[in-house]
This record gives sequence, structure tokens and C-alpha cells, in this order.
Amino acid sequence: MAENWAKAMQPFQAGVQSAGASSFAAGAEKPPEVHIEPEKLQALQKEYLEQAMALWSKGAGHPTQSGDKRFANPAWDDNPLAAFAAAAYQVNSRALAGLADAVETDPKTRNRIRFAVEQWAAATAPSNFLAFNAEAQKKAIETQGESIAKGLQNLLHDMQQGHVSMTDESLFEVGKNVATTEGAVVFENELFQLIEYKPTTAKVFERPFLMVPPCINKYYILDLQPENSLVRYAVSQGHRTFMVSWRNPDASLSGKTWDNYIEDAVIKAIGVTCEVSNSPSINALGFCVGGTMLGTALAVLAARGEKPVASATFLTTFLDFSDTGIMDIFIDEASVRAREKEMGQGGLMKGKDLSSTFSFLRPNDLLWNYVVGNYLKGETPPPFDLLYWNSDSTNLPGPYYAWYLRNTYLENNLIKPGQATVCGEPLDLGLVDIPVYIYGSREDHIVPIGGAYASTQVLPGKKRFVMGASGHIAGVINPPAKNKRSHWIRADGKLPKTLDTWLQGAKEHPGSWWTDWSQWLQTHAGKEKLAPKTYGRGKYKPLQPAPGSYVKVRA
Repeated sequence: MAENWAKAMQPFQAGVQSAGASSFAAGAEKPPEVHIEPEKLQALQKEYLEQAMALWSKGAGHPTQSGDKRFANPAWDDNPLAAFAAAAYQVNSRALAGLADAVETDPKTRNRIRFAVEQWAAATAPSNFLAFNAEAQKKAIETQGESIAKGLQNLLHDMQQGHVSMTDESLFEVGKNVATTEGAVVFENELFQLIEYKPTTAKVFERPFLMVPPCINKYYILDLQPENSLVRYAVSQGHRTFMVSWRNPDASLSGKTWDNYIEDAVIKAIGVTCEVSNSPSINALGFCVGGTMLGTALAVLAARGEKPVASATFLTTFLDFSDTGIMDIFIDEASVRAREKEMGQGGLMKGKDLSSTFSFLRPNDLLWNYVVGNYLKGETPPPFDLLYWNSDSTNLPGPYYAWYLRNTYLENNLIKPGQATVCGEPLDLGLVDIPVYIYGSREDHIVPIGGAYASTQVLPGKKRFVMGASGHIAGVINPPAKNKRSHWIRADGKLPKTLDTWLQGAKEHPGSWWTDWSQWLQTHAGKEKLAPKTYGRGKYKPLQPAPGSYVKVRA
């Protein structure tokens, strides 16, 4: 049993060494102190040995799998060796998690140790190996080896395409069954195309509506299919809607900076939307990094004494990067300096590398689940528009990415007046005194709900905060017609300093937050007028039908 404990400790020790090396490389004078109080260690060892003894006393019988969906299929209980392997794995995983939680060290190092342990636990699950996966073995026998042959075909296919298939990508095509809302490109430059959507109502509100999606992904997360398209919903509510469609950067854009994207893309899109609609002001929405860029652009415009945006919506957006959740483990001075050296003066951050990073934030759901299904079971993943979009990765210009890492995640300069200079203007979000609607998702692992809520303490204008159920994407893409999930609102509109205090006065409402947002947006949209019959205006002519050409370029 002592040998088993020593073996169980090895991944934990590797995680400690990795975390210590990362912190030491970050410029610390010495590696961080990492230790566990002897009493805690003895208690953990005692618990582990008791569980291991109980498991061994049962032999290769039918151990309980504790509700883990990876081992839920009856085939696991029907195979004594596989059942024992799964139970032993769970005992070891629990011991490692306990060790990680018991570590006495600084918060970042502890989180790095936890992350390393979680990655090890996800990667070494017996369900990931054909020799132990009873469900895959049973299917191989039932199909007379056909599932294994199909799994090899799937593996070769994914090796050729460069990523693990999460859905049957052959069933989707941009412009055919995703990104299908009718419209036209009315402007383009080297960074983006601006899409104007065709009204579906006889009248539209006089103040147009511009969406700024994240440039880290394709825009059509907001326009997947008709039944779950936020674009189509906005159009149906009478908003003359425009969309920024980012170009997927290649070598010709490898020198573009954060300033380029703010001045020549976000601010330019705001200006063109005003001109096309012949309106002095617009309403705008920013999603994720698109919201961070929109907030930055609004601060630049405010510093210039300009106020072309009457209201702003921020969906799962960081402005204050104090609480970045698990993402914090990837960011330190050494890692940012390395990126600056590698690509700060030019180069590309490859989309597939970004996608891999996000997948490892939820390794069981976004990686190993598909490894098992695709390769061990020979399954073709079902069609799912959201996962098709998730696989359609985009590159980022190196200078843009390096600036973003340092000034947001590392130094949190956006909330420090005058600390960051963008487009020649000292940044001060305190000047952005417009009404804002702030949405955060309760289970978001990319923009934690506390990070989304923090914007309420940064922006000075009248604010409305809403929390939705689910995660970063599923929480946002939640159309009312499906009547799924819930959202939370405080009827008194108060925004105390902390999310926990806000929650004490919040009430849960069933269904989508979209209807609440639509009612809010209408109060800032002005009067109604006859909908335009044509796209563009003046020098802004329709260039090509939506979704345009930029969105179709794959990394």
C-alpha cells in the first residue's frame, strides 16, 4: 500500500515542480514555497490507504463508479477488470485532488498545481484506453471490429485536418446553414467587413444597432441558425442591425496592433454605421473580447470629446481583469515577455493554439470525450452548430495579442486611468458615462461571473446587470422560444461592490435573458421610422451578400 501511495504522489510532485518552475521563471528570486502540513498529509494518506484497502478487499469485483459519466455504461460493471481499473483510478484521482487542495503556497502556484493534477487525471482515465474501456471493447465485438476500423479512419482524418472533430463538420457550410440571416456587406477594409442586415419589420428604430463580436472567433456565433440567432432576434425586434465580420489574419496582417484594431476597425465600424444609417449616434454590443475592444474604443472616443454611441451592451466581457479565474495560471511576467519577444513586433498567434488552450480548460468535455467517441468507439460526432463554430478557429496578429496580454491579464491597465495609451489617447473608462447593459454567465470558465460583474464598478453611467445560467457560449445563445435555463435580476437595480452581495437581492426568472435585454435596448433606440428598402447609403454600396467573404476564410 505504501508503494501505491508513492505512485499516486508522482503526478502531484510533477505538478508541484511544474508550478514552481513557472513561478521561478516569472522572475521570482527563488521558487515558491510549497508544502503540506504534516497533520493534513497524514490524514490524506490515511484516507487513501483506507479506500485502497477497501478496493483491494473486493478484488476485481464490481466497484461503484460514483456517478462518473465516463464509466456509467453497464459494460463497465460487466467487465471486472475494467470496473476495478475505473475504481482504482477514482481513488487515486481523489487523493491527488486532496493533495492539491491541501497545499500551502501562494494562490497562483496552488491553482497551477490543481490545473496540472486535473490535466493528469483527465488524460489517464482508463476510459481513454482501449485496453480498459469496456464500452469500446463491447462495441468492437458487436460490430466485428468495424468500430475500430472506423476509429482509425477518424483518427487519420483528424490528423489531416489538424484538430479533434467535435461535430460532423461536413454537414455545415457558412452562408448555407449557419450565418444565414439576409444582409449585405456595405464596407470593408483590411481588418473587417461591415454587414448590414435586411429589416424584417415595416418600421425600424431610428438609432441603429452595431454588434462587435470577438476577433478570436468568427462572428456567426451570434448568427448560427434562424432559431438561435441573436442577429435575427435583434432584426425581428425592429433594430436596423450591423455586424463586424473580422478578417482571419494571414501574414499580411502580422504586424497589426491593438491600436489598429481599435482605430481602424471598432471606431471605423461605429462611424460607418452612423453614416449608412444617417444617424448621429448608435447602440452597440460587444461580446467577450469584442466587448473589451468596444469599451476601449468608447474610452478613446470619450477622450476625444466624441460620443457616437448612445448605449452599450457587454456580454461576458472583461473590462476589469482582477478576477480572470483559471486563465490566471497561464499569465505571468515570463510568459508575457516570451510572447512579446516571439511576436510583439510581428507574427501570428495561430488559431489552433488558442483553441487547444481553451479545450484544456475543460479537458473531459472538450477533448477526451471526443477522443473516446471518435477513435475508440468509431463514432461520428452528431451535428452541432455551436461546436462547428468552435472548430472554425481564427489567427491573431502577434503585436495585438502581446499588447492585450500585458495590458489586460497581466497588468489590468484598462481600469487604471491614464495607465494605458490607445490610439494616442490616455485611457479612462470613467469617461464612458453612457447607459450600459452588462450580462454574465454563472458557470462561465472564460469570463467568470465575478469578472463580468466587475464592470459594474468601473463604468460610471446608468447600468443594468443580469446573470444567466450556463457557460460562456450556451448562456449567451439562449433564445426565448426554447424556454431554457434561467436568469437573475435585482428589481431594485442596486449594484453593490461584490457579486455575492448583489446575489442576495437577486431573483431568479425562468427562461432567456434576451427579452429583458430587448426591452432595455428599445428604451435607447429612439422613435420608429419606415425601414430602408436598400442596403447602404451614398458611397457605401452593397459589395456582396451576407455573410461576406472574410468569414469563410479558415485558419
